[in-house]
Amino acid sequence: MLNEKTVGAIVKDAARKFPETEAYIYPEHGIRKTYQEFDKETDELAKAFIGMGIQKGEHVAIWSDNKREWLLSQFATGKMGAVLITVNTNYQEKELEYLLQQSDATTLILCESYKGTSYIDILKAVCKEIEIAEKGKIQSDKLPHFKRVIVMSENDYRGIYTWSELIAHAEGVSDEVLNNALESLSNDEVINIQYTSGTTGFPKGVMLTHKNVVNNGQLVGDYIHLSDRDRLCIPVPFFHCFGCVMGTIASVTHGTTMVIVEQFDAGKVLQMVQDEKCTALHGVPTMFIAELNHPDFIKFDLSSLRTGIMAGSICPIEVMKKVMEDMGASEITIAYGQTESSPVITQSKTDDSIEKRVSTVGQAHPGVEVKIIDPVTGEDTPAGVPGELCTRGYLVMKGYYKNEEATNSTIDSNGWLHTGDIAVMDEDGYIDITGRIKDMVIRGGENIYPKEVEEFLYQHPSIQDVQVVGVPDPKFGEELMAWVILKTGEHLTSEQLKEYCKGKISFHKIPKYVEFTDTYPMTASGKIQKFLLREMSKERVEV
Repeated sequence: MLNEKTVGAIVKDAARKFPETEAYIYPEHGIRKTYQEFDKETDELAKAFIGMGIQKGEHVAIWSDNKREWLLSQFATGKMGAVLITVNTNYQEKELEYLLQQSDATTLILCESYKGTSYIDILKAVCKEIEIAEKGKIQSDKLPHFKRVIVMSENDYRGIYTWSELIAHAEGVSDEVLNNALESLSNDEVINIQYTSGTTGFPKGVMLTHKNVVNNGQLVGDYIHLSDRDRLCIPVPFFHCFGCVMGTIASVTHGTTMVIVEQFDAGKVLQMVQDEKCTALHGVPTMFIAELNHPDFIKFDLSSLRTGIMAGSICPIEVMKKVMEDMGASEITIAYGQTESSPVITQSKTDDSIEKRVSTVGQAHPGVEVKIIDPVTGEDTPAGVPGELCTRGYLVMKGYYKNEEATNSTIDSNGWLHTGDIAVMDEDGYIDITGRIKDMVIRGGENIYPKEVEEFLYQHPSIQDVQVVGVPDPKFGEELMAWVILKTGEHLTSEQLKEYCKGKISFHKIPKYVEFTDTYPMTASGKIQKFLLREMSKERVEV
């Protein structure tokens, strides 16, 4: 049964059912609010948006780390019907300009700075007219729809509303006006547009409806048995589906307390899990690796941890085992999906066998269809044979904003979303993701899936993290290069690593090249940018 409620309605629902349960906590700022208070706060902010003149369906961009204002804005727009456009925290001038133009955003909500980068300065470079504009009356040649900017602070900038100036707009808006706005919303309407990372070409705006995100959050939470007794630590960024669907919406649909980390830091996460007695923790593999390898890891009491989700990129089996054993999250699950599918397609269950939970991404969610097809012929592949994973159901996006061509090349005429991921499904419907179609390496006619080689190398006692990519080779077409991060204090040579592989994996899967590094190129949501690693690898080989 699908949840028919809108993003705004689920807050009202939680406030009725769990009025005194803590809705969210910002331990760094000593802020704690119950679901009743959260409902009132988001009502007031929704009224402020209406009072400011923001209409239902208008596009409101938000650019910040996981601040309280971000959280409130997500559910306030969900109550009055503005479409929230999430902006990557790593964006610079050209990327912000592209997003504001392409999305037709009328409004931008932003924090002042992020990791030493002034967002105000970047915005002024994109829209010089702010310097001479009255607040709310920006007129820009480059951004014809753009009218207003709101900063998440009380510092006064020319042409920009402070947060309290925004809130003051709520005064003239009645409860009746807000209730009418909330009741006018349909769950088939777009409420969120998220821009894909743009690893190929320009980022595309994924249009997600209330139905998409509310049901996905509901199911994700169901799978890890969230309730009003749980406390979920959310260190993943809100601008990504992991944060604002699998984190916030999953929590609100279950009356769960959100313990929010503004910016990921392994030590902070461990401290919050201990101090707030978190029962659940989300993260991408690189986050869990950083937590497990924190120098003070063994000093933290993580005994409250029960569950959580590891997702966002392929999850190494060894890391999964350590999270279950060393962190005590015995019921942790793996989820797989992409922004275009709201995001989760498949998820392991807390009572799946250990083998299934560490070596697969589980089975399709209820009501979700999945098939594996031959990428060349389009025919379904038999169990055990790799192919492209496709999905169909409530979770498929409405499309890419103002990009019909890309939409039609991603969603076929029968409603199947083509993910571009290579997967294998077993007889029981459990799925193993073996990589992206474009990540597959073909060496001398042999198909090699980098994930398989990475899983093997993770077992080496000196290796903390490893990524494998293909590089051009005149004889075999492609060869493998492994990028290795060693554990602190460990030493390893490329010859020793190759020797370790001999007799254990096929000769053609042993990396020809090995590079040792301290970091990988990453997206702001913690995903490793393999396309950049491939470029770096090509340069190394050519040298």
